[in-house]
Amino acid sequence: MVLRRVVTKSPTPARYDPPRRLVPRLTEEASILSTTTFRSLGILAETAEALEAVGITTPFPIQEMTLPVALAGKDVIGQAKTGTGKTLGFGLPLLEAVVVPADVEAGRATPEQLTDAPQALVVVPTRELCQQVTNDLLTAGKARNVRVLSIIGGRPQEQQVEALNKGVDIVVGTPGRLLDLAGQRKLDLSKIKGLVLDEADEMLDLGFLPDVEKIIERLPAKRQTMLFSATMPGQVISLARRYMSQPTHIRATSPDDEGKTVANITQHVFRAHSMDKPEMVARILQAEGRGLVMVFTRTKRTAADLTEQLLRRGFAAGSVHGDLGQGAREQALRAFRNGKVDVLVCTDVAARGIDVEGVTHVLNYQTPDDEKTYLHRVGRTGRAGATGIAVTLVDWDDIPRWQLINKALGLDFHDPEETYSTSPHLYEKLGIPEGTKGVLPRSERTRAGLAAEELEDLGESGRGGRGNGRKRGAATAKDESERAERPARNRSRRRTRSGQPVGQAATVPTQSAGTTATTDTAVDTGKSGAATATATADAEGGPRKPRRRRRRTRGAAAQSEG
Repeated sequence: MVLRRVVTKSPTPARYDPPRRLVPRLTEEASILSTTTFRSLGILAETAEALEAVGITTPFPIQEMTLPVALAGKDVIGQAKTGTGKTLGFGLPLLEAVVVPADVEAGRATPEQLTDAPQALVVVPTRELCQQVTNDLLTAGKARNVRVLSIIGGRPQEQQVEALNKGVDIVVGTPGRLLDLAGQRKLDLSKIKGLVLDEADEMLDLGFLPDVEKIIERLPAKRQTMLFSATMPGQVISLARRYMSQPTHIRATSPDDEGKTVANITQHVFRAHSMDKPEMVARILQAEGRGLVMVFTRTKRTAADLTEQLLRRGFAAGSVHGDLGQGAREQALRAFRNGKVDVLVCTDVAARGIDVEGVTHVLNYQTPDDEKTYLHRVGRTGRAGATGIAVTLVDWDDIPRWQLINKALGLDFHDPEETYSTSPHLYEKLGIPEGTKGVLPRSERTRAGLAAEELEDLGESGRGGRGNGRKRGAATAKDESERAERPARNRSRRRTRSGQPVGQAATVPTQSAGTTATTDTAVDTGKSGAATATATADAEGGPRKPRRRRRRTRGAAAQSEG
């Protein structure tokens, strides 16, 4: 069958419809069904070796279809479902485009082509996605020593500026910090040869479009531009028409996976009461075959409260949400990837770009806002051909919102079944052992927990110290040592009256030779009935003790006037 690619000179993006032979099924047998390898697609041998070192040899459909076009230097619009490998789809062409010392040694480039300024730029909407893309690019470019830097908010600018001064080949960053450093002339964008807008629809939803356009205006006019996303609303296509040159639109689907969600994700939707949800989650977390789990909430407060409840029930849980500092967010993600915690409670900041192997379940604790958010949430499981389970708990008040999502995605859960933590069908559908309660048995509490993961000190300021990972009242060893070196203070307090301790007689200076002493006493007949006395200085000219101010209430003033 002949590959058909339609490219027109009109500003409208062309459509690239691959034949079925180029779209292997996303199952465990995908590597067997597809004989294509990364080496056969024309990438450098060093890059292929770096991928093979981590067990990546066979491309997924979006990678297999994108690489021939992108490696030729053409603009690309890539669209594929979440979890199908879009990062390497644009990452490998960027790595091939930059010139590094390894290329000079291999004779592929001249020393004059080397530069310390960034040669490629990837713009992403969230910090978590930025870290994910950076790690993938570092892995693929390891053999050539490609320098990749992530530039995000929440981290000190000084470290990022220092890295830029030393030299960087590829920059991955969020729009705000990128524009900030570019405005300060700390980030040189004049040598950029390749631009990637990853998850462009999310950047539009978050209001980053003006910042993205300002960044694009600072780039050289002659460049390669690639735009990747799971969904392509009209605004994204309009953005492509303005800033891309004859782009090729590549949409990858599997023959047996024509729906909007990945076919190998089993979905369950239950109508649940908000007060019973923590108990339901605790029992679902004890299902047979359960691995790592991501639990999504709509609000930051709900994420924090649910994490606290799960910790009390014995689960090794961590959280990622906007009220945490960058250091605490990265600590939780590292602990989740390393298996020190197996439950990650998060808001939608983690719904994109988090690619952790072994996530078997995704729980929607609260109904997502729209169908796009639902797609990205459930896409955290069933990645790279694996299977997964997605469970959505819908409140009675959220039924109308869920029905809109259900209709938009063409699902079969228009009227979710009413379910409680003791419902037999919950145990049956999710494989929960009979007799399971909402507390994890002590014999199964084997995870090290979040505290076992080191917290990186980012020098964050603001947020009331929420980013430093220390609880209120907690002290470090340094604090204790400094406290021990301070001189001891007598903090005992004594009650006094007229400057004298209570219970001791007030002494009045006695008259001596050549001196006179006078005592003036003023009595307040107000409600308090308190009496104060002031003594004048002696004849030697000592300082006079100030009179104590008396506050008179309205009632006392009216009585005195009467």
